Amino acid sequence: MRIRLISALIVLLAMSATSQRLAAASADEIRQPAVAGSFYPQDPKELAAAVDGMIARAAVPATQDHIVALIAPHAGYPYSGAVAAHSYALLKGLKIHRVVVIAPSHFEEFPFASVYDGDAYATPLGKVPVDKVFARKLASMSPLIKLSSRGHAPSEGQAEHSLEVELPFLQRTLSDFEVVPIVMGEQTYEASRALGVALATLIQGSDTLIVASSDLSHYHPYDEASTLDHKTLNAISEWDYLTLSRNFQMRIWEACGGAPIVAAMIAAERLGATRANVLKYANTGDVTGDRSRVVGYGAVALLQTANQSAVEQPRFSLSRAEKQRLLDIARRAVETAVKENKAIELPADLSEPLKQDRGAFVTIRKNGELRGCVGYTGSIKPLALTVRDVAILAALRDTRFPPVTAGELPQLKYEVSVLSPLRRILDTKQIHVGEHGLLMKNGPNEGILLPQVASDEGWDRKTFLEQTAVKAGLPANAWRDKDTDIFFFTALVFGEPAAPAVTPEEPLPQKPPRPGDRVPGLPPR
Repeated sequence: MRIRLISALIVLLAMSATSQRLAAASADEIRQPAVAGSFYPQDPKELAAAVDGMIARAAVPATQDHIVALIAPHAGYPYSGAVAAHSYALLKGLKIHRVVVIAPSHFEEFPFASVYDGDAYATPLGKVPVDKVFARKLASMSPLIKLSSRGHAPSEGQAEHSLEVELPFLQRTLSDFEVVPIVMGEQTYEASRALGVALATLIQGSDTLIVASSDLSHYHPYDEASTLDHKTLNAISEWDYLTLSRNFQMRIWEACGGAPIVAAMIAAERLGATRANVLKYANTGDVTGDRSRVVGYGAVALLQTANQSAVEQPRFSLSRAEKQRLLDIARRAVETAVKENKAIELPADLSEPLKQDRGAFVTIRKNGELRGCVGYTGSIKPLALTVRDVAILAALRDTRFPPVTAGELPQLKYEVSVLSPLRRILDTKQIHVGEHGLLMKNGPNEGILLPQVASDEGWDRKTFLEQTAVKAGLPANAWRDKDTDIFFFTALVFGEPAAPAVTPEEPLPQKPPRPGDRVPGLPPR
């Protein structure tokens, strides 16, 4: 009897110790609120009332479109909460059982997307359980995605807020859901693509929402910030996430959650979304009245429309006078660079279309033969400035030719191709030979062919795809590869006179000059 009592006591003690360890482990695996009381109210009732009030005041029209993803800011609620509420107000009445929240890492660097490896995220409103099965599957799909606490757990006394502040909005709009918390420590296009493609694969057919957490520009004067932020929002509206990613990486545009935005767009596109609806924009100057150094915020919904048709490229036009002005800028830029080794000053009276950020190529021919062709594929600079700079690069830096000499200048003819935003092809049948140009990208390999190439060469669609792959340094059939992204664009082409087809030199989107930088080969301006 005594032995049985001792044995029972040992078992009870062991069970108690195990329970304590499990309780401790469970506590360790719940990510506790880190910015409650600073970014948002710590008291549950006050927090619920604040969120409910902001959502009630958000004037968002009802939509019949399917909401695939949202973009929402993540600053303190007094500053960005009213903007974020415009995104979350769309969720009222919807049944969504899983939310993937993609946020940036502000304090910790790591070369992957960190999917939280714990059991739950907590806010003053309660715990949100992690969908651990989905999380494990997601982390298995790419070396750039890992189960980890990096970016989630406080690091060196600093706690990440970008994911946490989104949760109370979700808790007040959705009745019952699990979360997949992701913090991105890697901001490249490849990292965003890996995450976006993996998410689309796993989400397909489920009631899952994606939320990208991001603020916009930081600490510019009010008008400058508004202009910069609307360039970002416009690119989202045009669904040009390749240019968006590049301009974020080069810091031409700004969004601290740029990679999450791009990842969400890539996933949403593969899940059927084709339209981005900008719901609200504001910045801290609208709240505090201090317009000297503001932070921008945007709310956007990525939608699958009820009556979707083939994606149409937006049309861009120029008057005859505007076209001639750009040709004059190209000619004067080259002649001044060759003769005087300096860049021309642009006219002060440029029309609005020439001030818009646009990608463009300048083709130079001598006696009908190609003498240089260089361009920017994305919206890096105002169109007139882009034409000036790429004209100089085509004359002096096209590596296929020696630099243009002064004696050649009278024999040169110029052609300008103004590019539309880039959009990934969902079906190669969308390609219209002679109307669309192609940009093909697979990892670091990339190549572009302008629309006039295919028509002048007499290629059919398949040959055009194969030749673009070859231009990218890939096998001719690489356009069929699931890891190859094919983007199409239109081009407004004009020059004097019409000329044979050209194969442009590799564009310079990887490391183009930033606004205000000197043009290569010329002294600083």
